[in-house]
Amino acid sequence: MSAITMAFNFHYIVALVMCLIIISLSSFGISQSDEDLTKGASFIFGDSLVDAGNNNYLPTLSRANISPNGIDFKASGGTPTGRYTNGRTIGDIVGEELGQTHYALPFLAPNTTGRAILYGVNYASGMGNHECHWKNICEYIKVNRLSMDIQVDYFNITRKQIDQLLGPSKAKEYVTKRSIFSITIGSNDFLNNYLLPVISMGARITQSPNSFVDDLLNHLRGQLTRLYQLDARKFVIGNVGPIGCIPYQKTINQLSEVECVSLPNKLALQYNARLKDLLQELNENLEGATFVHANVYDLVMELITNYAKYGFTSSSKACCGNGGQFAGIIPCGPSSSVCSDRDKHVFWDPYHPSEAANLIIAKQLVDGEKKYISPVNLRQLRDL
Repeated sequence: MSAITMAFNFHYIVALVMCLIIISLSSFGISQSDEDLTKGASFIFGDSLVDAGNNNYLPTLSRANISPNGIDFKASGGTPTGRYTNGRTIGDIVGEELGQTHYALPFLAPNTTGRAILYGVNYASGMGNHECHWKNICEYIKVNRLSMDIQVDYFNITRKQIDQLLGPSKAKEYVTKRSIFSITIGSNDFLNNYLLPVISMGARITQSPNSFVDDLLNHLRGQLTRLYQLDARKFVIGNVGPIGCIPYQKTINQLSEVECVSLPNKLALQYNARLKDLLQELNENLEGATFVHANVYDLVMELITNYAKYGFTSSSKACCGNGGQFAGIIPCGPSSSVCSDRDKHVFWDPYHPSEAANLIIAKQLVDGEKKYISPVNLRQLRDL
């Protein structure tokens, strides 16, 4: 037998064995693409803290698909993607830490189709909020965004697509057991509604803080219940961070480096206390669901207060921005001044944390203690 014939026979046998293995796996309902799904999916809802690019596809003034945003985002080679930070969002990092091999794609992106949705979808939108509270304000600020109601509507579309891809039975199991639903919402309801200077003053006089918080949480209860009805069972809900300490608030109120604006933080704490009660209520009343409370307020305040302990040199000044002592007036864009030590700043721009801060926050959410993430951390939630 010639060497050529022997080589041909060897390759033929290898090919035959591979075919038999593939047929055997298929007979058990296993495929290579299915094995990719064992790490589960992230379905992400919220605002600019976790937006991965949905606002790129909206006629809106609130976009982050301009340089230098994304300068440290390795997956794009430093090209802006619509993330409101210099690199990865908290949602991106959490997915990585949980072993997911793909970032959740923006729902509005044209490539968010087919099996790509099985790795997770991001519905978050810069300036996103629970709802539009006062029509005159929403019309005045002229910013198009996806409210939480619309984001849940979009997941309803995705849910039907998952049925089509996997079949109803397998789809339900995938959504209930292998998917985590992350909600980061609330900051804009205060910053761009209730606390908006002058514009909201009349509305603020007619609605007390208690009534406003009631409205927010009643809407959130309905939105989370809708997701539950669509088979979501594993939830993580972030509370509102210390919005009185962001560079924008410190700059417009002309505070010192160690001061924060009291009213925004007071409102955030008021909302957060009631949010915790709501999540306990839902845990008790929605059978089979786990609602995890992410204490973002204390996590971010820890970074701001003890920034040097974590390797930062500033927790008050935006790395990218312009205007005032803390570069907190003009959002990050091509004409902004940009710091050279991006990983030494807690804040990337006047509103949003840097990737370095996001990394610390995300790791605490994944593996942290109950003071930051309860009743279980996200790694434990994944494994339930």
